[in-house]
Amino acid sequence: MAETLICLGIESTADNLGVGIATSEGEILANVVSVHIPETGGIHPREAARHHSAVMGDVIAEALEKADITAREIDVVAFSQGPGMGPCLRTGATAARAIACRLGVPLVGVNHCVAHIEIGRLTAGAEDPLTLYVSGGNTIVSGFEGGRYRVFGETLDIAVGNMLDVFAREAGLPYPGGPAVERLARRGQRLIRLPYVVKGMDLSFSGLLTAAIRELQSGRWSLEDLCYSLQEHAFAMLGEVTERALAHTEKGELLLTGGVAANMRLRDIIRSIAEEHGAEPKYVPKQYATDNGAMIAWTGLLAYQSGVETPIEESYIDPKWRLDEVEIPWR
Repeated sequence: MAETLICLGIESTADNLGVGIATSEGEILANVVSVHIPETGGIHPREAARHHSAVMGDVIAEALEKADITAREIDVVAFSQGPGMGPCLRTGATAARAIACRLGVPLVGVNHCVAHIEIGRLTAGAEDPLTLYVSGGNTIVSGFEGGRYRVFGETLDIAVGNMLDVFAREAGLPYPGGPAVERLARRGQRLIRLPYVVKGMDLSFSGLLTAAIRELQSGRWSLEDLCYSLQEHAFAMLGEVTERALAHTEKGELLLTGGVAANMRLRDIIRSIAEEHGAEPKYVPKQYATDNGAMIAWTGLLAYQSGVETPIEESYIDPKWRLDEVEIPWR
């Protein structure tokens, strides 16, 4: 019987510094997140990186304490190698290299997007889903085929989570903006006409954002109606592309993952699409929806057990590392 391995994973692609500890049995022992909240504007990569560097030691210590293990019990160290913001990625990678060298254990670089899918598969109990991955930095419809996660549709400009955050900031709502928009949208009653941009299987949110901000500045509508209309247009676009991909792939499961997966309206849309096509809807639990270290630790273990290791000299970050460039030997 194979021994149980323990992996420490570091997630640092954007504003979240996450440290997770997982076992090869699929047990999450710890999942600690420290969020950098900017004083003004959106995420400032260097400021976020400084935050990650400042709290790194404390977050790792807290994760070890929660997992009730010592550093010497760690068998593998994993880190988010990309995609993401360069300064933030470098901070996490530097810490991961230092820990792996100090402990004399293997290092595994993980693709952030793959990790969102794998933590969703683990925690939602999905085997072979079509996945809608929606977050502040990514909007992708993906399914596994021929050894890789293939992209069936994606955003052509900004991610849906970023779009919601920018609108919320313009409206003076708290950061992150998605939950605040969702709360107000529940009280909206009037559907305001806004751009709906689906190009083939891809989406564009920048025109929708610009139009929504213009309507906000006009003062003609209530903020509740604007949030409702923005959310309905964006999620209808996501639903259209996802439904076509599900019809094409005929997958038996539809998984919703990423930070925006916590939105209950989007969950309702995914449920109705899945039921319409005889698929089972699956949702990543909220604690694993936003960027977190547990997803990096678990995906690092999957990769390591399939023979993947990242030599220190090849552990450079890749801010533009695409999901469909990654070979998936564990499936």
